[in-house]
Amino acid sequence: MYIIRLCCIALITAISAFILKSHKSELVPLCVTAGGILIFLYTFDYLAESVEFIKSFTSGTGVNSEIVRTVFKIVGIGFMVELTASSVKELGFEGVADKLVLCGKIILFVVAIPILNSTYKIILSLINLT
Repeated sequence: MYIIRLCCIALITAISAFILKSHKSELVPLCVTAGGILIFLYTFDYLAESVEFIKSFTSGTGVNSEIVRTVFKIVGIGFMVELTASSVKELGFEGVADKLVLCGKIILFVVAIPILNSTYKIILSLINLT
């Protein structure tokens, strides 16, 4: 049901932008940005339910919560960079969007280092067990 609502918001935004394009073209970026923000804010409701499930899952399984937080940071950074880069491309600044994506990848790598470190420690502990 959420996806249908999101698709409707996207369609209404696209139709509104299309209509505005022929009459008031300077308002098109504002319309598209407003639609994107609505879609993004609407998704937060759905995300809150998933985060609550993952919290209970990690506490029940004993998974290190720091790793789960890091994974969420990585996913969040990826989504934010993609959303911003596509919005900047839409405004016609592809060079800026490409640089943003590159910097986002570098930041993702740096944020992922603790996960690599944890994986390394787990492998070492498994090797020492045999």
